[in-house]
Amino acid sequence: MFKENYNVIGVMSGTSLDGIDLAYIKFNHTNGWNFEIHQSETISYSEGWLILLKKAIHFEKSELDELNNSYTNFLASIISKFISKNNLTEIDAICSHGHTILHQPQNGITLQIGNLPILQKLINHTIVCDFRVQDVQLGGQGAPLVPIGDEILFSDYDYCLNLGGFSNISFNENGTRIAFDISPVNTVLNFYANELGFPYDDCGNLAKLGKVNQDLLNQLNNLDFYKSAYPKSLGMEFVNQKIFPLMNSYSIDLIDKLCTFVEHIAIQIAAICTKQKSKLFITGGGVYNQFLIERLQNYLPSTKIVIPDDKTIQFKEALIFGLLGVLRLRNEINVLASVTGAKKNHSSGNIFK
Repeated sequence: MFKENYNVIGVMSGTSLDGIDLAYIKFNHTNGWNFEIHQSETISYSEGWLILLKKAIHFEKSELDELNNSYTNFLASIISKFISKNNLTEIDAICSHGHTILHQPQNGITLQIGNLPILQKLINHTIVCDFRVQDVQLGGQGAPLVPIGDEILFSDYDYCLNLGGFSNISFNENGTRIAFDISPVNTVLNFYANELGFPYDDCGNLAKLGKVNQDLLNQLNNLDFYKSAYPKSLGMEFVNQKIFPLMNSYSIDLIDKLCTFVEHIAIQIAAICTKQKSKLFITGGGVYNQFLIERLQNYLPSTKIVIPDDKTIQFKEALIFGLLGVLRLRNEINVLASVTGAKKNHSSGNIFK
């Protein structure tokens, strides 16, 4: 007999490198799944970790192994401090995504560091982690994994959009949950904001000062990825191999690059959200880019854009990886084949007790 109540810590580190999100969540399964986010915190990366994580995509296997071990130890210390600081005693599991370094599902490769078995020994709590590998082994993209959480927790909305390092969306189509990555977002916007000496483009104020370069915009919109059918997912490989070389081939002001890329993001999202008078639920750090939200609303005039409370905006992915961990503990489906393209629905993740 399964429990009705679960207390878990969801842990997520995204490709935008904003930091490690931790959320202590109480789930109840009396009448469907309900949740409450209690304590939550984002731990920013030090300059040293930022440099390492940005460079790691180019590491040899031995360097990756060393990094994985170091990062697992680092993650254990972050989680342990979070538990101690908040005096958390009731914990059914730590549900951790880790940090993605490699994502090449077409080659059968995905690597999230921080998921080694030693994590359990260092924290001394049950760990559920490494949610993507099994899906790739089953022929799937290994991403996105959040949509089953959208289906279970946020089914009132026509579209659930996340604006993080990349934009990803999920929605129901003919009774089936569909989800995929749309385009890069903060992986690109943060890069050019950094070039201008800022950690990020606050409220999109830098991009708002620029002007759209129509030629660059057309070339971005014509990239093959946007024409390919789902399931599909993105990693830093796409940004490094396709986006940056194209953007950097244009000798235009950096604020014009930011402005053009914001327009590109809005156009690509609007091309997906075609249902009239729909409700679009948006979370992720990109929500705070007011200029991006304005441009998106411009392309979707009949759509009601819904932005939730700060905790849900900032910790939705940690929340949903917490849910994925609970579903894994119950051996229930937590990855949808309709979303990833895997051979079948499955219950994914390693459990270290």
